[in-house]
Parts: sequence; C-alpha cells; structure tokens
Amino acid sequence: MKVILNKDIPKVGKKYEVKNVADGHALNFLIPHGLAVAATAGALKKLEIIKTHLAMEKKIQEDSLFKNLQLLDGAKIEIIEKANAQGHLFAGLHKEQIIPAIKKQTGLDVLPEFLVLDKPIKEIGERIFEVKVQDKLAKFTLIVKKD
Repeated sequence: MKVILNKDIPKVGKKYEVKNVADGHALNFLIPHGLAVAATAGALKKLEIIKTHLAMEKKIQEDSLFKNLQLLDGAKIEIIEKANAQGHLFAGLHKEQIIPAIKKQTGLDVLPEFLVLDKPIKEIGERIFEVKVQDKLAKFTLIVKKD
C-alpha cells in the first residue's frame, strides 16, 4: 500500500516521502497513529503543494541568511573578558560566548555550527573568524579585550 509519511519514521522513510509499505503495517499502525496517510490522488496533489511551499520557504531563508552573511562580513565584534597580566584569559572563549556577542553588536542570529572555531580562545587580541554556510563565507574580526 502506498502511503505519504507525516513524520520521519526509522527504517521506513522521511517526512513527506511516498512509500510502499505492507498493507497491515499501514492500516494497523501508520495510519491510525497519524504517522502516514493513504497516497490517494488528492493527497498526492496536496503533497506537491506542501513541497512547493517548503521549497519557497527554504529559498527565502537562504536569501535572508546570505544577506546576514554580507552584513557580518568585515564587522568588528568586541568582547571584554577577565585576563591576567600576561594577557591570558582565565576562561577560554567558546562559540557559546561569541554567538551572543555577535547578536548583541550586529543584531544577526548566527547558529553555532556555522562559526568556524577550532579551539577556544585563551588570549586577548584580535582574530579573524569565518562564518561558513554551505559555499558562502563571511569573515569578521573578533577583538578580545582585558577587563
């Protein structure tokens, strides 16, 4: 029996996929639990509309994200942290501390997985960082100052 999945189901398929499953599995488990609907002509037409809408939303999100990357490119982000006399920070700076500083100073939301940071920052000074989304890249300067 052909069904359209409403959710990701392990070992069956992903959301909005049309799958051919055993009749008993579809009628006794998937459909009653709301995990799938029968793949009728009307349901398939509705699925195409949903997929088109999702593709448009994804395109809008990507365009917005790339605009944000352009705004971030060349920006200077300043963070003030406690450090000793030699300029070593008492606690290393991680993505979790850098992301809020980017948001506060530029107003841009950047997801932590897009920020390229190999290891925590442990000294004051200027560093150039990259935010990489797919094949697009933005570089900004992070200035760590002593408190």
